[in-house]
Amino acid sequence: MAGKTAASLCMPMHATELGPGVELWGRHLEFVVRRLLESERQLCAKVFGQHKDDASVCFAEIASRASVLDFLRFGRAAADAKKDPIKLLRLLEVFDSLNKLRLDFNRLFGGKVCADIQCETRDLVKLLVDGSVEIFEELIVQVELQRHMPPPADGGVPRLVTFIVDYCNRLLGEKYRPVLAQVLTIHRSWRKEVFSDKMLAVAVLNIVKALEANFDVWSKAYGNKIQSYIFMMNTRWHFYKHVKATKLAELLGDVWIRDHEKFKDFYLTVFMRDSWGALSPLLNREGLILFSKGRATAKDLVKQRLKTFNARFSEMFHEQSAWIIPDKDLRRETCDLVIQAIVPPYRSYMQNYGPLVEQDASASKYVKYTVDGLEKMLGSLFAPRPRRSGSFQIGHSNGKITSAMTGMYRSASTVK
Repeated sequence: MAGKTAASLCMPMHATELGPGVELWGRHLEFVVRRLLESERQLCAKVFGQHKDDASVCFAEIASRASVLDFLRFGRAAADAKKDPIKLLRLLEVFDSLNKLRLDFNRLFGGKVCADIQCETRDLVKLLVDGSVEIFEELIVQVELQRHMPPPADGGVPRLVTFIVDYCNRLLGEKYRPVLAQVLTIHRSWRKEVFSDKMLAVAVLNIVKALEANFDVWSKAYGNKIQSYIFMMNTRWHFYKHVKATKLAELLGDVWIRDHEKFKDFYLTVFMRDSWGALSPLLNREGLILFSKGRATAKDLVKQRLKTFNARFSEMFHEQSAWIIPDKDLRRETCDLVIQAIVPPYRSYMQNYGPLVEQDASASKYVKYTVDGLEKMLGSLFAPRPRRSGSFQIGHSNGKITSAMTGMYRSASTVK
């Protein structure tokens, strides 16, 4: 039964497909080693008594039939899977399962007759350690490479940002951090170097700093500075909201968290100032002192103001309808501010000066929006829409991440 299970798990798979398999493999390997083979070893010792060599040969044959080598080959399949960040998690899981059984392996398979198992185990451990370290150390390089990729056309949060936040939190969690630290320690010891947990923290911090450096580069890639404000507001707010109260937040510190909370307010302020805030002055009363000039002159000025407002509003609304704010609360806050900046002045303007043109034969040319219609339009801004696949794809599995930055590794040699 164990042999059949192990063989089925050794079929070629991508790292993302190995997730459930690794967990199942670990449970089955533990059962085979600690329950099945431990009992068989004791039985061999009883049957052969003082003939220890015969007992060892018999036990080695039983271990072979239990497909221990097939179990180890599954671990090699994980090590040979296509390189991407999710593979690091799989390698750490395989290493952790083997490490928990290290003493059992040494006791059960320490003799000469089990040399093939010993050799396969050593080779696998080396593959797991080297592969894990290689992927971990390359993460920062891949993040830096994405600096040259275009930001989302809709001004939303790049998938890379979502991925890195989740990924770093997983690496710093109780499940992976101690295993990764042990792997890095072993790798450094092979090079006769010392590793400390602080070095792991610094490495993760450097990944985050590299990602933050991408923000400024991405924001400057937008031809429209107003859209760059939306992008920075979205991205900084996502960072704050999904990092606070996490392991990553403990690493970054309270000052960093507070600063990112303030970033949202800053970019929202400059967005309003330079976009909708610049439109509302068109609806003020300056120059419209009725009866101090001729009524026809006042009507012409109202028409001109409405014509200018309509054109600017239509242009801004059309442009910003293509932008998104993924966070529901932030989107509502932004829309409310836009509504407050435009609707009350428009209502007041139309109440005071609308009658001058509403009875005119060409009224529809100048009065294009009702107050309620204007409010409804502004309240519909920035709603997310399904995204098309991009150059790098971040997905979710187990409520978190799946094949994620595979595309990043593909773009390492050819950056578009």
